Amino acid sequence: MFEKILIANRGEIARRIIRTCKRLKIHTIAVYSEADAEALHVREADEAYCIGKPPVAQSYLNMERILEVAKESGADAIHPGYGLLSENANFARRCTEEGLVFIGPSADVIASMGSKLEARKTMKAAGVPIVEGVETAVRDSAEAIEIASRLGYPIMLKASAGGGGIGMQLVENDEELAKAFEGNQKRAQSFFGDGTMYMERFIANPHHVEVQIIADHAGNVVPLFERECSIQRRNQKVVEEAPSPFITEETRLRMLDASIQAVKHIGYVNAGTIEYLVDAEQNFYFLEMNTRLQVEHPVTEEITKLDLVEEQLKVAAQQPLTFTRDSIQKQGHAIEVRIYAENPTTFFPSPGVITALELPTGEGIRHECGVETGSTVTPFYDPMISKLVVWGDTRAIACERLIQALKSYKVEGIQTNISMLLKTVTHEQFLKGHTTTKFVEEYYLPQLTETK
Repeated sequence: MFEKILIANRGEIARRIIRTCKRLKIHTIAVYSEADAEALHVREADEAYCIGKPPVAQSYLNMERILEVAKESGADAIHPGYGLLSENANFARRCTEEGLVFIGPSADVIASMGSKLEARKTMKAAGVPIVEGVETAVRDSAEAIEIASRLGYPIMLKASAGGGGIGMQLVENDEELAKAFEGNQKRAQSFFGDGTMYMERFIANPHHVEVQIIADHAGNVVPLFERECSIQRRNQKVVEEAPSPFITEETRLRMLDASIQAVKHIGYVNAGTIEYLVDAEQNFYFLEMNTRLQVEHPVTEEITKLDLVEEQLKVAAQQPLTFTRDSIQKQGHAIEVRIYAENPTTFFPSPGVITALELPTGEGIRHECGVETGSTVTPFYDPMISKLVVWGDTRAIACERLIQALKSYKVEGIQTNISMLLKTVTHEQFLKGHTTTKFVEEYYLPQLTETK
């Protein structure tokens, strides 16, 4: 096992990794920007180094500075967390070149899944279902219109390097497509440095269901069941749960089998997630693969009783998995909600000083929190401040614990989405498990109009 690990991240995920490392008696090294000098993850790590100014490009994305700190401090390995450099193939490659273990898959695998177009081709070759569409880049709007005439409207126009909904648009006709193509291409070029566009048939009202996997260097692949992540705003998840209340056991088994097939086909090692769209008839289609730990990994931990960070560390240290698909049983039901510093109506970020923070307590309640009373939420980083995770023997018990916990959650000094989350998880459609990707648009936003 490793002796010293540098954590190339901040906030709740850095604290989450530090917690497991402390239990395993691994020395931790935190990095921080000038804006995070007083942050909790800085105080909790064994060592901490300032790596630059607040903007991420000058600190948390400055890979050469992070590598310099890792070498100077004598780290054996780097855990990238999620976001930031976690899916940067060049960073993974540079770690290896510097003699450091990157806790995640190989640089080549990250690169192959980073391009959504390339990932589509790879998954098709692996026999995993994909949404009908194109497997090559669409050159211009004229070609896009010609392809749409074959696929039929509505279609999804997507950026191959896209993420977080950027460069993605639903289009209904030739006129919309002509207008959307150039704008999305420019946006993708600006955000990702790659304007490659492709198209897929649109799936109406799908569920977003993903499969967590873990794979070791010996070729063992274990799927750790699925997570339902359909409730999103601005294409970002806000509620996640496991198991999915929507899919049948037959669909679940088919999805887990397909995920093993995919992982073996690409030679994936470490923790990863394969995301799918599932339609009303329980057909599922590959959406993308996240080659890192997910924000929502705690719900999987709650139903499997595994520590996914520990499993990542063991795999990266060349240790074999100590469990099999048959030996892991799902237990009970878990739900996670993401607490954001944002306006609950417009979903715009709400930076400022947290003047009071009180977290609810009780049976089955877990927190992954990156802030405390007195913390400043800056405009430089993602506005998620914490995750509230609940577990119960049944979904009904987990829902009730979540509702009570949200009612007693106290954050002052900034706006949060807690009122939005409460309206969501007390809605009869959520309680019935009817959680498609249109949930916020169909059930939450109309409530705002009614209350004006």
